[in-house]
Amino acid sequence: MPPADHDTPREIEALIDLMARLPGLGPRSARRAVLVLLKKRGALMAPLAQAMAQVALNARDCVICGNIGTADRCAICTDDRRATGEICVVEDVADLWAMERAGAFKGRYHVLGGTLSALDGIGPDELRIPALAARISAEGVTEVILALNATVDGQTTAHYIADSLSSAGVTLTSLAQGVPIGGELDYLDDGTIGAALRARKRF
Repeated sequence: MPPADHDTPREIEALIDLMARLPGLGPRSARRAVLVLLKKRGALMAPLAQAMAQVALNARDCVICGNIGTADRCAICTDDRRATGEICVVEDVADLWAMERAGAFKGRYHVLGGTLSALDGIGPDELRIPALAARISAEGVTEVILALNATVDGQTTAHYIADSLSSAGVTLTSLAQGVPIGGELDYLDDGTIGAALRARKRF
């Protein structure tokens, strides 16, 4: 907890400390955010506190895919129109939400809950990799799309999953990597340019 100002009540300092633990917020940013909330207690702070209390009470992980919702099975897993035989594997819920914002994928998802990392002691059993194999046979999956981040741990995890599913009789694909729409070559790093060149297609 940051050193308490003798003029600041402990309850407010505790709130600042909690806010400072959020990604992207340090002690100073957290203090500014709390001051804004305090200035707008009726219009912002009270509704925010109520919404957070409701989410804390009702939010749960989907027992099938690992998405976050308010029921044991999320809206995607209970939508029969999404039963396309395709499962898109992502690292975390933020990636799932990003895919949904794009609106390009109409199948179902599988959230791993992270990536393999020997340094952090995260192995296959700490992730939802065994559950993925079980879903393939149970749901008649024909294609598994590995939409993992292009990091060392992400690609290590993708290769591990590919090896694990080599005898499952499914098609394994991954997202194309390379030049983003609107991107200029001069501003791209060498790895991105190399990936784009390897993933080139007929014009």
